[in-house]
Amino acid sequence: MTMSMSTTDLDLREILQRGLVRCVYQPIVHLETGEVVGYEALARGPQGTDLERPDQLFGAARSQGLLAELDWACRTAALRGALEAGMDKRTLLFINVEPDVPSSEAPEDHVPVWTAAAERLRVVFEITERAATSRAAELVTNIHRLREIGWGAALDDVGVDPRSLAMLPFIAADVVKLDMSLVQGRTTLEIARTVHAVEAESERSGTLVVAEGIETHVEYATAIALGATLGQGWLFGKPGPLPALIPAPNVQVELPQLDVPPVEKTPFALIEPARPTKTGTKAILLTMSRQLEEQALSLGDTPVVLATFQEAERFSPATARRYEQLASRVALVGALGVGMSPEPVPGVRGATMSPDDPLRGEWVVAVVGAHFAAAFAAADLGDSGPDMERRFTYAVTHDRDLVLHMARSLMSRLDHDH
Repeated sequence: MTMSMSTTDLDLREILQRGLVRCVYQPIVHLETGEVVGYEALARGPQGTDLERPDQLFGAARSQGLLAELDWACRTAALRGALEAGMDKRTLLFINVEPDVPSSEAPEDHVPVWTAAAERLRVVFEITERAATSRAAELVTNIHRLREIGWGAALDDVGVDPRSLAMLPFIAADVVKLDMSLVQGRTTLEIARTVHAVEAESERSGTLVVAEGIETHVEYATAIALGATLGQGWLFGKPGPLPALIPAPNVQVELPQLDVPPVEKTPFALIEPARPTKTGTKAILLTMSRQLEEQALSLGDTPVVLATFQEAERFSPATARRYEQLASRVALVGALGVGMSPEPVPGVRGATMSPDDPLRGEWVVAVVGAHFAAAFAAADLGDSGPDMERRFTYAVTHDRDLVLHMARSLMSRLDHDH
């Protein structure tokens, strides 16, 4: 079947209906032993056509409203190819997930392949920072399901965008894939900051590090120096068919299985039983809020700052100016309140809440960076006097795990309004 750049809906639909989407596979090696321990599946359209290239294939799908159908076809083609080649759970299979496609159950005609894959394969789904920042709570839920069958998740292209580093502790990826620019480029302070952040997360959680784009022996050495355990690139093999026989590697790569169940409690409900509480006025808490915001500004471009304001009108012009400055300097800023708009000021992700949401009674600021975490949460005592004299019961914590639980609770609400 011959395609042209003027591909019509019918052409792409026929590709999908006839199962003409295919995959090539690039080896992933253990850098210490040089053994192949996995493969990344890379989607391709019908060979010899203009839609063979993935950018053309996905470009056509976006323009024709068939992105979800194509993404499922690519995922299933990757699994089918691995099953047909006799791959088993001793070898990792990495599959890319299109960030613009919300997760859902596999379409009915794909279920047999997915059922077989769940029994026979060990799969790692690659997630971009775009998916991680826009649908963090959904990702946590879906990664939880993956881990129930022994599968995992990788955060892809780390080092390109500071938000990818910022999302590491939120989605607790089993694997971090360092972008090829870190391996192939000249070493800079920015690269060093990225590497330190990844190493800190790997040390805390056991996350595996994969270096992409290794094409020379110098880059091989660089990848090891950057802390990578696994690597891929043309030095080890270009994308192509899977080998007729896939040997079991002598080194068994284990996924850390960093399960993070969804957080359903509000931040104050999380902190109250864990930390001593005090009573203070809004004036006191405002200085604490400002101090955390200033701390975030000093941490470079990787922190996440999440805050609640009870009502949108309490996101005052002065606060708006501070948060616009924050958004221009850090990876992600979120603001929540009843009536809050999706973008209350440029760069800030807003989310409204229902008037009966328990979070409406809380004032929270949480800051999560690569090497720093702090939060306070306060419960409104319902005073009716002057605004700055309103009293709150509050607690403060620098316990990273507790701060992350609190921040994940807020991040999930950002998802719902996005």
